[in-house]
Amino acid sequence: MPSGSGVLVLAPVGRDAKVASAILAENEIKSHICATLNEAVPLLDHAQCLVVAEEALISSDRNQFAYWLKHQPTWSDFPIVLMTMRGTEIDKRLAFLDRYLIVLERPFLASSLANSVRSALRARARQLEVKSYIEQKQEVSDRQKLLIRELHHRVKNTLANVRAMMGATAKSSGSVDDFVRDFSARIVSLADTHSMLTDDYWQMASLHKLLESELRHYDTSDKSRVVLEGPNVALIADIAIPIGMAFHELASNSSKYGALSRPQGRLEVRWSVSNSQTERIINLNWLEKGGPKVEQPRRRGFGTTLLEKVVAVQCQAKVELNYHPEGLRFAMALPLRDTRLVPAY
Repeated sequence: MPSGSGVLVLAPVGRDAKVASAILAENEIKSHICATLNEAVPLLDHAQCLVVAEEALISSDRNQFAYWLKHQPTWSDFPIVLMTMRGTEIDKRLAFLDRYLIVLERPFLASSLANSVRSALRARARQLEVKSYIEQKQEVSDRQKLLIRELHHRVKNTLANVRAMMGATAKSSGSVDDFVRDFSARIVSLADTHSMLTDDYWQMASLHKLLESELRHYDTSDKSRVVLEGPNVALIADIAIPIGMAFHELASNSSKYGALSRPQGRLEVRWSVSNSQTERIINLNWLEKGGPKVEQPRRRGFGTTLLEKVVAVQCQAKVELNYHPEGLRFAMALPLRDTRLVPAY
């Protein structure tokens, strides 16, 4: 059926179809003439009304047509303008059409046909409004279900992260005060990342904002002291949370033992995005210089474990920690996943 031809006309005897179509055209109603009922039925899904002569239905196999009408969606009552002969009863074989019919007796005025079709089109428009409303409600319901599932998933992961942080912080703390300070800082970092994700409809967080969030706690008034350089990249929640935690550990370590612990220290974080045959990859480099001489740590702390285990495994990233004497160097090749947790409407 041509685009915009919402009215099907089926009147195969004589000139009825051409006359009806011409009347509708004069009233700015587009139509499409069908030669047989078999031709019309496949077009019903995209039509808004059927204008049909009674004899066209009586002389055709109506089973497929009746099946289509019976199995319409719950919101649909497809309107049919049935042209009959004046003074005759509608054939009993067409009783299955009763609830859908607008009966137009021939001969009729051109205005009668135009008004009957307009009435049918108004009815169909109302039905389509109901369909849209139902679909919108379903979309909202589906999104709510999805968000609830994501909430359960996020809470479970968060509690697991908190438990791991608590245990690791307790092992690495020399005193209760150290434990409270470090554990609180890690909780705040985790909460900040969650806030970014919650504020964004798509449940995604900007890589640049994650870095800014972690480094804002340190003296960065000298713009040349901390350089963040790279394209705008958004991370889905399952990646953003461990990456945010990783940045917190790197920044915290730098403020205690690295470049950010000295006024003359400098930090450069640069990243780029490359494309492989199957995925996009963020290549990020964290480079410190101007701080104390760096030495290989004697024991593995929570930060090292997070970078080398959690980020590498959960985010499927390739990470490299280099304790260069002039400053810590961290490199990460992170595959980008763009599966959104909330569908786009």
